[in-house]
Amino acid sequence: MSEATAAGRNGDFIVFDKVDKRFGRNVVLDDLSFSVGSGERVTLIGPSGSGKTTILRLLMTLTKPDGGTIKVDRDYLYHEERDGRLVPASEGHIRKVRSRITMVFQHFNLFPNMRVLRNVTEAPIHVLGKSKDEAEARGRELLEMVGLGDKLNAYPSQLSGGQQQRVGIARALAVDPDVLLLDEVTSALDPELAAEVLDVLRDLARTTDMTMLLVTHAMKFARDVSHRVLMFNEGNIIEDGTPEKIFNEPENDRTRTFLRSVIDES
Repeated sequence: MSEATAAGRNGDFIVFDKVDKRFGRNVVLDDLSFSVGSGERVTLIGPSGSGKTTILRLLMTLTKPDGGTIKVDRDYLYHEERDGRLVPASEGHIRKVRSRITMVFQHFNLFPNMRVLRNVTEAPIHVLGKSKDEAEARGRELLEMVGLGDKLNAYPSQLSGGQQQRVGIARALAVDPDVLLLDEVTSALDPELAAEVLDVLRDLARTTDMTMLLVTHAMKFARDVSHRVLMFNEGNIIEDGTPEKIFNEPENDRTRTFLRSVIDES
């Protein structure tokens, strides 16, 4: 990986430094180092089990690394600096750093007993401390943006899968994140509904300067929205480049084999 590529577009914003993650004897991430620049959109591709989703879960603090460090905008995520040395971070420190990150999951995970607008406003009110009026005004704006301005009072069960995922996107944006993580957000949808969601995300990519990490098998979408693509295999990055480079002229045999299999399936 070149020094310029590793540094990202606008300086390091997310930095993984020699990160290890194991589940029992299974090594998921192996001494992994990479960085993402501020405002950069990076897509992680590779076979199942290669560590892509684990990276997102580490950033969301849904699982902890077994070694190495992770930084978000110069702040360590799982460590703090005290007296010139790194020590394990307090829960308060982890929550503070993690509050700048949000994630749209593969499965929608909406609160079934809450109407759409309340699903979007729950975190801004109870986590960020926004007033109900402020949160609802922003929630309406976001739901309008994702094409659901007429569904404010619907329950999730009254929506299609694509509509539920668009609510999930609005909910993620409602906490005003610096980093948006997208984990196979269309894999549970049929092609028509997936296209609705991807169109929303394309618009979002065009109109926001958020840092974004995406895990997807939708290669056309990855080509459209990414500044960089990282190819993973067995817990490591084996190729890193622009979408044009990775999709048109991959250098690694494993990348070529993977892309052929994904394109054949689509």
